[in-house]
Amino acid sequence: MISFIVPAYNEERLLARTLQALHIAAAVAEGYEIVVVDDASTDATAEVARTGGARVLGVAHRQIAATRNAGARAARGNRYFFVDADTIVSEAVVRAALRALDDGAVGGGAAVAFDGQVPRWAEVTLPAFVWGFRIAGLAAGCFLFCTKSAFDTVGGFDETLYAAEEIFMSRALKRHGRFVVLRQAVVTSGRKLRTYSATELLRIVGPLAFRGWDAVRSRDGLEIWYERRREEDSGA
Repeated sequence: MISFIVPAYNEERLLARTLQALHIAAAVAEGYEIVVVDDASTDATAEVARTGGARVLGVAHRQIAATRNAGARAARGNRYFFVDADTIVSEAVVRAALRALDDGAVGGGAAVAFDGQVPRWAEVTLPAFVWGFRIAGLAAGCFLFCTKSAFDTVGGFDETLYAAEEIFMSRALKRHGRFVVLRQAVVTSGRKLRTYSATELLRIVGPLAFRGWDAVRSRDGLEIWYERRREEDSGA
């Protein structure tokens, strides 16, 4: 059985379509559940999740790795699919992921496309990032799947991290067995690219070049994930 684990913080606007897509995509599975891990939302995220046919787990971590792990602990399936609340997963992606697991893979990720129009600078640079993740054999943060046994063996997501936890998880799973990056793509929201300027994003990502992974072991400087959500129509 698949457990779709969806971490969510103030996602009332986009969560419904994500859940609807998961219900459709899960038609290829013998059984499934959707667990929305509501991480201290102040909007109607939990209500939207219940209306959308998900089981809701309330936590107050405000840390993505811990929130994902809480969902895994509550999950009942033997195959975990971690899906961001603003990401659309298709039947083709689920089918390909299940085929990979059936063929002996311990986990994997998928190609990523962005919805809507994104700034020109993003159109130019994003293909290189997507290609780089594929060459490196790493899952993008919006979608990662694995077996329960592999998840348990590697100890889940590293809770000392406040970002880039999917990179560390990909590496851990690769040490445990075969890890695949599907050619089929999930579609994730391009809202961060539309609401933050290239300069702002560079200021957030840039410290990695100087501080290395220590830069993601604190919330400091990671406001794109941990401060109040910017809305696309806010003029930001």
